[in-house]
Amino acid sequence: MQRSFSNFFFEYETPRQVLVKNIKVAVACRIIQMGVLAYIIGWVFMYEKGYQTVDNAIGSIFTKMKGVSFTNISGKERIWDAADYVFPEQGDSSFVVMTNYISTVGQKQGKCPELPDWKDKNKCISDANCDEGKYKRHMTGKCINETSTCEIYSWCPVEDDRQIPDPPILLTAENYTLFIKNSITFRQFDVVRSNLVESVNQSYINTCLFHPKTDPLCPIFRLGDIVERSGFNFTEIARVGGAIGVLIDWDCNLDLSIRHCKPKYEFYGLYGTGKNDKEEKPSLGYNFRYAKYYVEDGVEKRTLMKVFGVRIDIIVHGRAGKFDVIPTLTAIGSGVGIFGVATVVCDLLLLYFVPKRDFYKNMKFKHTEIPEETPTLPQSHTEKDLPKE
Repeated sequence: MQRSFSNFFFEYETPRQVLVKNIKVAVACRIIQMGVLAYIIGWVFMYEKGYQTVDNAIGSIFTKMKGVSFTNISGKERIWDAADYVFPEQGDSSFVVMTNYISTVGQKQGKCPELPDWKDKNKCISDANCDEGKYKRHMTGKCINETSTCEIYSWCPVEDDRQIPDPPILLTAENYTLFIKNSITFRQFDVVRSNLVESVNQSYINTCLFHPKTDPLCPIFRLGDIVERSGFNFTEIARVGGAIGVLIDWDCNLDLSIRHCKPKYEFYGLYGTGKNDKEEKPSLGYNFRYAKYYVEDGVEKRTLMKVFGVRIDIIVHGRAGKFDVIPTLTAIGSGVGIFGVATVVCDLLLLYFVPKRDFYKNMKFKHTEIPEETPTLPQSHTEKDLPKE
């Protein structure tokens, strides 16, 4: 017992190895090992930066639209600025820029005939076709002969949105500019960055316009360029509306100078009027309604606007990495473990596929048999057989 205890603490065991001189197997082993080494160095350490600990950013967005449009509809001239065409109020990371609309002026609550349906499904012949109080269309029970439609309780006159203005009313919206101010924080590394990096000063902002090659850090974007770079046609998306995603991507290596931590802007069409949309989706574009209320001659009235526009969703993705001992050791350990794949593959080749596989089996494995125990005679039987003196 004492000897076994001493062996456990003061002796070292190592596995026995067999040196095999086989060119084909040796070459296969080296090729696998070089592949594993290339994977560890190239992918794990250089591309994935497996020696770094990683932190994701917390980001905030501030936006501002600028631009003016002029319209002259039925002799009525009007100037449109950001307070008129941006919904909701400025500063949000998700907003809509109005590019087209259908206006219904002077609505008041009362009774009026509803508009004929596209497929004439709501036409009536007599009062019997107009069930009073029918859900969604609050009918009075009367059929109006002039329109062959039912009379309803509603805001009158009823909105007529069957024909969308073409070309879009605010087609000049493509020249509007969007200013994006983004701030991110990497809490784990106590790093705070803004997209207004060191080279972006006030004089530069006053003259620059974003371009992916010539001005990739400019925070001012032309609306028409955003739409075109997302894959949509501005004239079509301005007519019926759509949605675009603006991605601000931060991928920072904090082992280098903080000045190298810069944003990258990307643009994606989320939904709109592309060819695939027309083939696959029953409802295209983006629109919503809002109303401006006022009182005239003691009667509450409103101007109803059906707005078509470009919805912009700004998304921030931030990732930063910095050298750390623990992930480095973990990556090295996993790499050393993967090296064992070469040994397993070569052992399979030697033991099951090469012509002298039986010889290699005998060299690799030592076969032993447990010796049979010699029977001992009982004490009483031994004493009985001893010679007498």
